[in-house]
Amino acid sequence: MSDFDLEDLVHVEQTFYESGHADGFAHGRIHGLIEGRALGREKGFEMWEELGFYEGAALMWQAIYAKDGKDTDRAMHHARHLLDLIGRFPRTNPSADDGIDISALLRQIRSRYKALCASLGVRASLRVATADDGAEAEAEAQGLNESPARKAQKGVWKVDGAPAPPQGLSF
Repeated sequence: MSDFDLEDLVHVEQTFYESGHADGFAHGRIHGLIEGRALGREKGFEMWEELGFYEGAALMWQAIYAKDGKDTDRAMHHARHLLDLIGRFPRTNPSADDGIDISALLRQIRSRYKALCASLGVRASLRVATADDGAEAEAEAQGLNESPARKAQKGVWKVDGAPAPPQGLSF
């Protein structure tokens, strides 16, 4: 009878609660790491997809302006600064000690892209590609679902040439 402690019986509910909490905390930590890595991978891909779009647009406009000999234009200034900001974006996961504010840098990049588009006179847009876009593009390439109105709507011009005059309009 000397091994029985009445105090343990009084706190039995708290003991079970603390044991369950410790087990749940350890289990949650494991699942939190797994979920955090998956979410980080997804958001990181989205971020780099956006940055790749901005970089491609800046490089394209730089090439167009270099071919035309307009290296001192305001748009070229914005394109160079946009490429510089993208170059400063970290390629690896920075630690808290690095002092890099990724969200502030991404806001600066977006702002510089908008300034570039404004100086060029083009609409600043970023459209995310979907799986349906590939099937639709394939069908259009084969001429399966392209209406005459859709064909007339296409206004794409080659980078190395001037845009063709619109069909059916006279000024």
